[in-house]
Amino acid sequence: MRPLLIVEAGQTLPEVRARRGDFELWIRAGLGQPQVAVHAVPVYRGAQLPSPAGCCGVIVTGSPALVTDREDWSERTARWLLSVVESGRPLLAICYGHQLLAHALGGIVGPSPKGREIGTVEVHVDAGDDLLLGGPPRVIRVQASHVESVLELPAGARRLAWNEADRNHAFRVGERAWGVQFHPEFDADIVRGYIAGRRQALEHEGLDPDELLRASADSPDGASLLARFWEIARPQSELRE
Repeated sequence: MRPLLIVEAGQTLPEVRARRGDFELWIRAGLGQPQVAVHAVPVYRGAQLPSPAGCCGVIVTGSPALVTDREDWSERTARWLLSVVESGRPLLAICYGHQLLAHALGGIVGPSPKGREIGTVEVHVDAGDDLLLGGPPRVIRVQASHVESVLELPAGARRLAWNEADRNHAFRVGERAWGVQFHPEFDADIVRGYIAGRRQALEHEGLDPDELLRASADSPDGASLLARFWEIARPQSELRE
């Protein structure tokens, strides 16, 4: 049976990890299916990536690294993402992964024009009949933490979501490959941990950590997106290689 592949692009903040675990654990919880077979690959530590044919779908995590640093493991993963898109396997790339997917396909990634975005944010979604984000135009509440953004989408990509801070909060390439800048696996407690951990940087940048903490709130929108992604990937898990 094919597992769901989680490509780990890094770890969360140490103080958050000590209390709540890391990206893989949060993604598993968001899928809403504890019996899902998951294989995690820590590419930031140099782990080798398997053929996309051996998995039912791929989720790429966030990272404290920057895509624009072009680290060797990151560039290698970017090239591998091309093979995932070509394979047609469902792909969900989150935050760093979102930027890396855009970079891999020829998009432009760089410092966010409006500066750091962190906390609970509102994102406008207009995705039509898209399998993952489709439905009527709406505003969702999700968690975010990033200083870089996708400045220009790859050729042929479809923008699905945006807000004032980031005009490319979500996009799709092909039929089943998505990038989302926000963190669907975060809850309010996790994003508060990020705000607390980044307090000094936030104050230096002219942001108010206390106000960001007060404004942080839970929302079902992130977990529902992960659950929907699993519904897209699940048929592939039931096929034998």
